[in-house]
Amino acid sequence: MRDIAVFSGSAHPELAAEVCAHLGVPLSPTRVSRFANDCLEVQLQANCRERDVFLIQPLVKPVQEHLVELLLMCDAARGASAGRITVVMPHYSYARSDKKDAPRISLGGRLVADLLITAGTSRVLAMTLHAPQVHGFFSVPVDHLHALRELAAHFQQYDLTRTTVVSPDLGNAKEAAAFARMIDAQVAAGAKQRFADDRVTISTVIGDVAGRDVIVLDDEIAKGSTVLELLDRLRESGPRSIRIACTHGLFAAGALKRLSQQPDVLEIVCTNTVPVPVPVEDHEEYKSKLRILSIAPALAEAVRRIHNGESVSALFDAPPSE
Repeated sequence: MRDIAVFSGSAHPELAAEVCAHLGVPLSPTRVSRFANDCLEVQLQANCRERDVFLIQPLVKPVQEHLVELLLMCDAARGASAGRITVVMPHYSYARSDKKDAPRISLGGRLVADLLITAGTSRVLAMTLHAPQVHGFFSVPVDHLHALRELAAHFQQYDLTRTTVVSPDLGNAKEAAAFARMIDAQVAAGAKQRFADDRVTISTVIGDVAGRDVIVLDDEIAKGSTVLELLDRLRESGPRSIRIACTHGLFAAGALKRLSQQPDVLEIVCTNTVPVPVPVEDHEEYKSKLRILSIAPALAEAVRRIHNGESVSALFDAPPSE
């Protein structure tokens, strides 16, 4: 592909390299350095002039560090006369700050979107935003992908005749319903109330899960408190089996260990939108249940379509290629 330049920040260079391998283009080098006063400096070490520039950087821990790095990458590309700057952001962590649900609270999702556009972003390619309204925070075009096709392709290896897809809350029920249609399953949802970032209560599960094979589907798993609470409610109904699936496997504060230690959880499935933190100790314990699916082919195809001026939404019209 001519006239395209792909750069990666330091958040997830392995994913960027995989995307470039599928595109058949080199991953252009990026130099990130730090002044003596702790300020970051970024240099894009390949020609950007009048080229279609793609900057790949999920906002993962340390989020603020990677955000500033991404902003500086945008500024560097703009200063180098890039023809167009597309931010490929597989995980937009600030999407969780999407509503004014308390007095004098910040809306980080909208503010960070404004910062990216001010820095020179022409277009955004995102994956499974926390809520649909976050799309509207950006005043530039946003191509919003999801990983449901990749997850569905994985689960179709099992017998799904008695399967129910369970959303932890009603807010995610629409995505769970779409996933359930893909695999011809039933859908259910938890009645959740959140008291703090890591403290939730699920009073009941709405839907049929008794004696059925359950797939718990969420957009992201951070500390895992919501999923663990949901597992307690599911056990009251007696499901036949339980599997867990999400797009963004953040697994903060030992969440992966806690979920893996649940004896009735057969499998934990996520994608590589973020680097999955698998602890070195007891690695085999996690490896036996954890499945990481690659979304690099989907991102690469979306980048190719954006570059060629083709429809990105058409990606969802056909089943994923094997």
